[in-house]
Amino acid sequence: MNSDKRNSVYRYVLVGFILLLSIIIFTEMRYYLGGFMAAIAMYSILRSLMIKLVEQHKLSRGLSASIIVLGSVIFFLLPLTGIGFLVADTISGININPEQIKIYIEEFVSEVERKAGIEIFTPENLSFIPEAGKSFMQIMASSLSSMVMNSVIAIFVLYFMLVSYNNLEVVIMETLPFSEENKTILRQETRAIILSNTIGIPVVALSQAALAYVGYLFLGVNNPLVYAILVAFTTVIPVVGTSLVWVPVGLSAILTGDILRGILLLAYGLAIIGGSDAVIRFVLQKKLANIHPLITFFGVLTGLAMFGFWGIIFGPLLLSLLLLLFNMYRHDYIKESNVNPRIASK
Repeated sequence: MNSDKRNSVYRYVLVGFILLLSIIIFTEMRYYLGGFMAAIAMYSILRSLMIKLVEQHKLSRGLSASIIVLGSVIFFLLPLTGIGFLVADTISGININPEQIKIYIEEFVSEVERKAGIEIFTPENLSFIPEAGKSFMQIMASSLSSMVMNSVIAIFVLYFMLVSYNNLEVVIMETLPFSEENKTILRQETRAIILSNTIGIPVVALSQAALAYVGYLFLGVNNPLVYAILVAFTTVIPVVGTSLVWVPVGLSAILTGDILRGILLLAYGLAIIGGSDAVIRFVLQKKLANIHPLITFFGVLTGLAMFGFWGIIFGPLLLSLLLLLFNMYRHDYIKESNVNPRIASK
């Protein structure tokens, strides 16, 4: 066996061991993967600040990283965790009676069936409600504990990523088996996608939730905070989005005889809650990356199952990276293809 062939064999054996150990470690650490992903997201956003503190203001790496991490905890992680506890406390404080909910839904559906002349549900179809209520509360408790644990992990990982910011990027760029052009595209696209999801999704969700809360509070809707939270969660659903919340709220008021308030609720939902979505997204797309809504939707669904709360950001990122790598392959190796490798365009 000549020297080149032996080196090639050793290389593949080494790569095999690296992949094997990576799979073993990933399998054991998958429950904390959200914390690592959160650290990557914050690192992408805060890296330029770290460089400025170290190279322009001549602060030590340890002090610079400590200042940035402390600021991240105060202005980002603590408010986020507080919102999580607020949501859990609000929902847990609501007296949920599955049987009463079932009766209410039956009355609501019967009224719709009577006026529309069609059969929608039968009592047997509503037997899922008690179990759905229990499952929802279990998911909320599990997600909250996971968010707290992964936030703590994110703090420690972020600190060490910031301290070794230049070495980390050199290692990643050296290891990737891409051309220099594709490495540059990958770095730029990854940052753009992270910024778009980290800033865009929460801004849209919180803005629409705030508008829903103010409107429902003014129009006398019971538990307006709960409906505002539901509005925030439905912002990632394409096409229908927040209408899954404000349409039933308005129709419920109309069917119970409060026609004027129901019309006002529907008008407010359509014009303000729904209309603000297009305006906010348009403004953000001018500043950030323009990610296709379907990537966001399916990415969030996948990400929540994989990473918990942080999946809202990293589910769309993984799906975007998959499409980006696929486009790179088409661009480099399929001669007839005119595809643009980039998928996040302003």
